[in-house]
Amino acid sequence: MKRKLKTGLVLAFIAGLLALFAYPDYRQGEPSLHGRAAKDFQLTLDGKPVHLSQDLRGKVVVLNFWATWCAPCVEEAPSLNVLQKWMASNGGMVLGVNAGVNDSPDAYTTFLTKYDIVYPTYFDSSQRIAANYGTIMYPETYVIDRQGRIDRKIIGPQDWASPEMLAYFQTLLSEKE
Repeated sequence: MKRKLKTGLVLAFIAGLLALFAYPDYRQGEPSLHGRAAKDFQLTLDGKPVHLSQDLRGKVVVLNFWATWCAPCVEEAPSLNVLQKWMASNGGMVLGVNAGVNDSPDAYTTFLTKYDIVYPTYFDSSQRIAANYGTIMYPETYVIDRQGRIDRKIIGPQDWASPEMLAYFQTLLSEKE
């Protein structure tokens, strides 16, 4: 009797965790981060040093942490390309950061070519940027408003080109700095 009870409790706990992670609100934004300043970092884009807080301020930035071995990252890459093309003409950008975890520069370059990535990306060989954001799952995305504040944290793959997402980004892009 005790064994069945323990088994039932363990199964209920696991089912609860699965339900939590599958629940759309969990994946659509972590409210505790809303309004916090995005953590600054430096990276190199097009051979030039870029600081998130200085050089990208005034833009809406979709900061996407990913890895080449991550199947959900592959799944969302085409819609991130569409989002980048749409946002670029509206004062925003997608910024992909390969977290460098269990990855190599060669795998990174192959990924960019294979999936025809059009948004700016960076290979973080130091593995510090995603770690400083507390990222442990991929893909993980932070939407940063024009003032450099986090608007949303989204865990897992998304259809970034869906009408709902584009309406959300249109609202952010229409806000003035």
